[in-house]
Amino acid sequence: MFTGIISAVGKIASVEPTSGGARITVLAPHLPLEAAQLGESIAVNGVCLTAINFFNQSFDADVSAETLRCTVGFELGSQVNLERALRVNDRLGGHIVSGHVDGVGTVISATEVGDNWTFWFEAPASIARYVAVKGSICINGISLTVNEVIQCRFSVNIIPHTLAHTNLQVYAKTGARVNLEADTVARYVERLNQFGVSS
Repeated sequence: MFTGIISAVGKIASVEPTSGGARITVLAPHLPLEAAQLGESIAVNGVCLTAINFFNQSFDADVSAETLRCTVGFELGSQVNLERALRVNDRLGGHIVSGHVDGVGTVISATEVGDNWTFWFEAPASIARYVAVKGSICINGISLTVNEVIQCRFSVNIIPHTLAHTNLQVYAKTGARVNLEADTVARYVERLNQFGVSS
């Protein structure tokens, strides 16, 4: 589990094709890795990956073909948001994030509003059904609050700190594609409703 509070921005330093997908090396000089252990989970652009090797300022992870098919951001040289897994005694500063990306959304617009930015995204209908005003959404691993919703489009407000400490600056252009994870609670509510409410 993760919180959606980004710890550092890294870079995809290498991508080696494998029979099951790809092995990537993530350069992460600003991510504390001193106490990291092999096999632990690290969210890379919102995708939960297992670290299989650690080096001085980087780590390796295997990315399955299925993950590559339904996510973005693993191209060589890409900037990626990084977060180590949540510990039991950590503060939950964002919202509960699983690192299981639901699909890919598209930036419709990114506009400066004073010191802040307003981003509008378009989500696939399968994800948009879970997006609600003042609800939570995870974009490239970042926990954000939804401001407005119009059918399959929604907006979020980005404060200067978030823009400076994540890779959203790279995605502040129309047509950019981002990883989306819907709020876990919304998915469970839908599933419960499929069985009706018992008295």
